[in-house]
Amino acid sequence: MIIKRVGVLSVGKIMGALYGMLGLIIGIPFGLIMMLGMGAAMMGNQAQNGAATAGLAGMGMGMGLAMMILFPIFYGVLGLIGGLIMGALYNLAAGFMGGIEIDVA
Repeated sequence: MIIKRVGVLSVGKIMGALYGMLGLIIGIPFGLIMMLGMGAAMMGNQAQNGAATAGLAGMGMGMGLAMMILFPIFYGVLGLIGGLIMGALYNLAAGFMGGIEIDVA
């Protein structure tokens, strides 16, 4: 069996979903590290700087939470766009070279 063409939108949706999951895998640990780091900075400097440090730490914790939400969305959109481009390029290349041969049992 030879894959001569792929559905460009189908490839884009699959790539968007896969990259969105990758964004979760990357975004959650990075967001937690940022939140924990800013929380630790707040505890360490609270006696010295007071309200200014608390505001900065709160902003860092908010950025960590935003990272957990926005990384999967950002990665998913880039995966969708990349999948659309790669699907179209595959169809173009397969037209010249004949496609990919697979063996389905």
